[in-house]
Amino acid sequence: MSPFDLAGLRKQIEELARASEAPDFWNDQEKAQGVLKKKKSIERTVDEYDRIHRELSDMPDLMDIAEELNDEAEADSILENYAKISNDLESFRLTALLDGKYDHNSAILTVHAGAGGVEAMDWAQMLQRMYIRWGEKKGYKVSVVDQQDDVEAGIKSATMMIEGDNAYGYLRRENGVHRLVRISPFNAAGKRQTSFASVEVMPEIDDDIAIEIDPGDLRIDTYRSSGAGGQHVNTTDSAIRITHIPTNIVVTCQNERSQHQNREVAMKILAAKLTELAEREHMENLKELKGDFSQIAWGSQIRSYVFQPYTMVKDHRTNAEVGNVQAVMDGDLDYLINEELKAKI
Repeated sequence: MSPFDLAGLRKQIEELARASEAPDFWNDQEKAQGVLKKKKSIERTVDEYDRIHRELSDMPDLMDIAEELNDEAEADSILENYAKISNDLESFRLTALLDGKYDHNSAILTVHAGAGGVEAMDWAQMLQRMYIRWGEKKGYKVSVVDQQDDVEAGIKSATMMIEGDNAYGYLRRENGVHRLVRISPFNAAGKRQTSFASVEVMPEIDDDIAIEIDPGDLRIDTYRSSGAGGQHVNTTDSAIRITHIPTNIVVTCQNERSQHQNREVAMKILAAKLTELAEREHMENLKELKGDFSQIAWGSQIRSYVFQPYTMVKDHRTNAEVGNVQAVMDGDLDYLINEELKAKI
């Protein structure tokens, strides 16, 4: 449903409100929380639309008053406010483009270092930091659930949960290979070097969507946590590795406090991977998924980040460019993400 279907959205809020008033509503706590979360999300969309509509509607009257009073300062203030409202309206319009099946869900994002040794692993960690900063700026809750550190520097891979409305819709086009060009601090000769890392983005699957995974298809191993895992690192075998035998998909989680919590998060990630894979393969039944899908598909890069001899970030799908590469690495990704969204129109 489009966020601009105001009548439909308001009706949905009423239906969810009625459901929350049912006597047995809290019998299933997880389902109840899901209903309230959905209601709150739709209410935010409607409230934002109402606010923008109200402020735009007030604008002509405010301009008339400023003109009657011949108040130049007030007129300038109104113009500034109009520019802000216009930006808010554009952001709202872009949100309306998030119309995929899971676009409004939270996201699970994994960064994998490519070939190239320590330089590639350092690049993977730089990308991880970039997405963490972006998520924090958007007000999302970002948590690292698994991280494989390199001995010398950087990371081999890291998986993050980015929780909040529309996180997957914004991030899903970040899927692909990201290319770095710079003078490597790990190259004694000071030569320019090219490195690659891949980004994989999946939606977190809501509890109300039933994903049936046959326990017989799983191999579950426990091991001792390593890397950034909090107090319990290297003290208990709390980390979990789950292998889905038919597809050879492997997921791990080591950053939660207990083995049970790590298993719960790992199963969420596995459900997301299998759902995304089933849709990509156009199969409704997970049992039809066979073969080794664990390899990263290294194709042409979607984006290049150049640090030397000039600074530029270029998205190769939209040709959008940003000159301030450091700002992008600090999480200012909205322009690149929005240009990719606009390409849908």
